[in-house]
Amino acid sequence: MASKKPENMSFEASIEELDGLVEQLENGDLALEDALKKFERGIALARASQTKLEQAEQRVSILLEQGKDAELSEFHTEQD
Repeated sequence: MASKKPENMSFEASIEELDGLVEQLENGDLALEDALKKFERGIALARASQTKLEQAEQRVSILLEQGKDAELSEFHTEQD
């Protein structure tokens, strides 16, 4: 099964896969090359998750700053 790019995954799916990778790495039953590949994937997942979290925090911050009577507008990320 081909892995999705972390930036195309939901936050929840990224965290779930990252948890699984951590568990596999902690078991210590992997060959060095496999462990390195899983570690690299984990880093990519963690970075993508952090970006998604920062974007969500920014959206919340914008909504709170605008107040309850502000008109809602479409939110665009740098990727849009």
